[in-house]
Amino acid sequence: MGMGVAGMALGNVLLAPGLAGAEPGGKGPRGPESGPHFEPKAKSVIWLFLCGGLSPMETFDPKPALDKFDGKTILQTPYRDLLDPEKNPFQVKLERAAETRPILRTQTKFKQYGESGIPVSDFFPHIGQRIDDIAVVRSFWTTTALHEAQLQFHTGRRSLEGGLPTVGSWVTYGLGSLNQNLPEFVVLGKPADTCCGSDFVYGAGYLGPQYGGVRLHLDRKDPLPFLQVEGGSILPEERTAQLRVLQNLNKLNYIEYPDDPDLTARIKSYELAARMQTSVPDTLDLEKESKETRELYGLDENETRDFGTMCLVARRLAQRGVRFTQVFHQTSGFGPWDAHRNFVKEHEQPARQVDKPIAGLLTDLKRSGMLEETLVVCASEFGRTPSTALAQDGGKGREHNPFGFTCWLAGGGVK
Repeated sequence: MGMGVAGMALGNVLLAPGLAGAEPGGKGPRGPESGPHFEPKAKSVIWLFLCGGLSPMETFDPKPALDKFDGKTILQTPYRDLLDPEKNPFQVKLERAAETRPILRTQTKFKQYGESGIPVSDFFPHIGQRIDDIAVVRSFWTTTALHEAQLQFHTGRRSLEGGLPTVGSWVTYGLGSLNQNLPEFVVLGKPADTCCGSDFVYGAGYLGPQYGGVRLHLDRKDPLPFLQVEGGSILPEERTAQLRVLQNLNKLNYIEYPDDPDLTARIKSYELAARMQTSVPDTLDLEKESKETRELYGLDENETRDFGTMCLVARRLAQRGVRFTQVFHQTSGFGPWDAHRNFVKEHEQPARQVDKPIAGLLTDLKRSGMLEETLVVCASEFGRTPSTALAQDGGKGREHNPFGFTCWLAGGGVK
């Protein structure tokens, strides 16, 4: 391909609305016959990541055999061949020899929802009401049983391979911006801890820092540290003038160092910062939403307010053309879903925090017509084992299981 990567990037720019013969609405000329089978629908992605390791057997993938073989080890069941080295090309081994410990029966009940009749556990009654809009995928797997899988889920690589482009950076690199006044890739919530990838889970690696995620605080008065001056001692107009001076100095340096990716990113960030002084606070002004909408996301309840706020902001960002919004449900350490000790407690509480907000997001997107153009992904780094955790951890939890876990998608043409 003689045109190279730069030529492909230029092609993306030329396909923007109004350029190089692009069709109104930004569809652009038809691609070659080897292109997609269906016309792409998704313009934005809302990526919900539940840190710690969600159990598929107690959420979206019921396993009646857990109750049947409760108290037995996997080696005492008809499924023991899964661990036979000769019949197991992937060399499946469960974390901390979990195959030698008793199977733990299902810790919650399930109910079938919607016309599809897909079973959803009692942990997610609100999401269950939206199940006909959701495609549940029960065949995810990864190559590590450690929490570095949080990084692997976003880059496809292990942590020792360094900072590589994440899924959000690839989306923004490939599709470009729909709104010049907001970042293309926004990160909400506390991302992975240092044990699990840290800021590499929203980085851009070799694509360049300009394609990395931008973290937003939910305080509309101070969404980004470089947008506001502490104490309000400088007027917005003065701050804009300062940014313009810095921009001019950076452009002088750019003449001397045109290939410096950090300088290019810095120039872009100052340009964006000047425009964001009004666009970001306006996006975060949730008082402009109706009382009914705020309650739909659970903003009127203490337990759901934080995650509900992030989900509502994610919808407002998508509505304004942000390509990729990454929403983390994380507290500290490995994550709130890491259920080793007391499974019911360690899943029940975080489930209450996210169930209503996520269902509210899907409801709001669908009634506004945005769901067809917005892909919603809900994922976790791995699943949990069918057997119990170590006795020293109480024996009432589940270990990590990187094989055959569940994530789901909605919108964006997904069925």
